Amino acid sequence: MNNNITMTLNVDELILSALREDISSEDVTTNAVMPKGRRGEAQLICKQDGILSGLFVFQRVFELLDQDIEVLLHFQDGDSVRKGELIGTVTGDIRAILSGERTALNYLQRMSGIATYTHSIAMLLEGSKVKLLDTRKTTPNNRIFEKYAVKTGGGYNHRYNLSDGVLLKDNHIGAAGGVKQAVEMAKEYAPFVRKIEIECESLEMVKEAVEAGADIIMLDNMGVDEMREAIAVIGKRAEIECSGNVTKENIERYISLGVDYISSGALTHSAPIMDISLKNLHAL
Repeated sequence: MNNNITMTLNVDELILSALREDISSEDVTTNAVMPKGRRGEAQLICKQDGILSGLFVFQRVFELLDQDIEVLLHFQDGDSVRKGELIGTVTGDIRAILSGERTALNYLQRMSGIATYTHSIAMLLEGSKVKLLDTRKTTPNNRIFEKYAVKTGGGYNHRYNLSDGVLLKDNHIGAAGGVKQAVEMAKEYAPFVRKIEIECESLEMVKEAVEAGADIIMLDNMGVDEMREAIAVIGKRAEIECSGNVTKENIERYISLGVDYISSGALTHSAPIMDISLKNLHAL
């Protein structure tokens, strides 16, 4: 997902669903104070430093309400902005601006918050070979927005959904009867072009995974010393990912281990929103 065409093809229905959630029959307040259409303008203002993400989604919310609305943006997704800067203006029917304001800002604030948080962690990995990955710990029906925001902030997407790749977790291993059995069954079922990743919580599981021929081994919720032992066992026989309660505060301890990937659910489930407002609405 790297351009507006792809976003449009995938997100319009999701945005419309969000608008329907907010306007089930009518916008009573707007209809009360603005019974007839009138052209107006509002300013999109940054209220804290951060990385922008979701500007196209913000714009699309208003376009779906009124095709004649104009959104003029002075920045692009991925740009750094400072508190007080004017991000853009929204011009058109005041009724559409008022009705779309909250939904548009919800997307922009959430996505920019994820991008900002991701960027702050990605900067800690700068200069290393380690790639920062997100997870499937996303808000239902908002995954496409949240994973896009991670990329905007300098992170990388892990598999998008369950159809996107093989990741054998603890319960899959339990269902299969063990690490070896799970890897063998995945290799038999999955197309040869797909890599097989398996989650390991102990050195014993790591040894089994290597012997079974797993392509990627995830070291899950291990201590740093245990990870070092596991990495020595794996050598160059598989790619290595570490995961489990990784946050901005503790990620530095993993950088020097020599892993290929660090995944963090916090990128999407714990990033605070970025404070952005649509202000100074006035008639033209």
